[in-house]
Amino acid sequence: MTHRPATPPVAARITTRAVPPAAVPPEARSRGRRFRGRRSRAGGRPRRVGPAAGLLLVAALVLVGCGGRPTTHHKPGTSHQEATGSSGTLLPARDEGGHRLRELPVAEAPTVRAEARPDSEGGWNVHLTVERFRFTPESTGGAALPGRGHARLLVDGRETARLYGPWGHVPAGAHTLTVRLHADDHTVWAVSGTPVQATVRLDGAPTTPVPTAPAPTPASPSAPAPVSPRTPDPGRTVVLTISGRTVSPPPSRIELKKGERLTLRVTGDRADTLHVHGYDRELPLSPGTPATLTLTVDRTGLFEVETHESGLLLTQLVVR
Repeated sequence: MTHRPATPPVAARITTRAVPPAAVPPEARSRGRRFRGRRSRAGGRPRRVGPAAGLLLVAALVLVGCGGRPTTHHKPGTSHQEATGSSGTLLPARDEGGHRLRELPVAEAPTVRAEARPDSEGGWNVHLTVERFRFTPESTGGAALPGRGHARLLVDGRETARLYGPWGHVPAGAHTLTVRLHADDHTVWAVSGTPVQATVRLDGAPTTPVPTAPAPTPASPSAPAPVSPRTPDPGRTVVLTISGRTVSPPPSRIELKKGERLTLRVTGDRADTLHVHGYDRELPLSPGTPATLTLTVDRTGLFEVETHESGLLLTQLVVR
């Protein structure tokens, strides 16, 4: 029996015009130029897009759908206060410079402490200690992102400079310095409607004058008995207890008036150190022994009271 030789592949391609569409192999239909982008004469389906063309189409759709590289900068024509950024709550209140306040919860809000040291050539060198905050000069004018921004210096109530790092300088002649933390969009970080700031005195004078009682006059038989001096106001006493990682009562805010006297009585179950930020007051804690710290709150702002070793937030002082 004689075997007929197989038809070469090129012959099949030459005679495809006379073959019904149903008989054409799928690979021939996908590769054939005459099937690209149109239906066959017999009403066949449009050709399928090849793998390479499909990848190009997906890439084009991705490029069209993406809005470009995200940025924290605000769009032209948008004010600093209205820059994009969903951190905190934008309040209607404004500071002296017209910057709106941006409210944050206590646990997320940054804190700042300021220390002023006399400079040998005049003025004061200012050093800031911040927590939950970092200086981002490269993003100034952008969106308000948590834990980012810059500080502004208010000398005797007037804004004089910005700080994009922990150090700054204040010229001689100043009396009061206030350091206030701002977000990148220039809004003011705030807690409970109060700006996050610290205030220090630069003139070396006591912030709260201490009254001196006149010397008592000797009593005479005919003179009335001298009136005993009035007992000074003991101020407010706050009692705190630390058990493990639990603080009782739970951390909250203590509203105080400037010049008010405050006594903190703390009892812990381990050796630690009590620290009042902004006043640089510390007190060692012994297990089971109450420790007492008394101070006069002579600086306005928000100040945290915590333990050094365990890092526990005990309470916050809001001085107005």
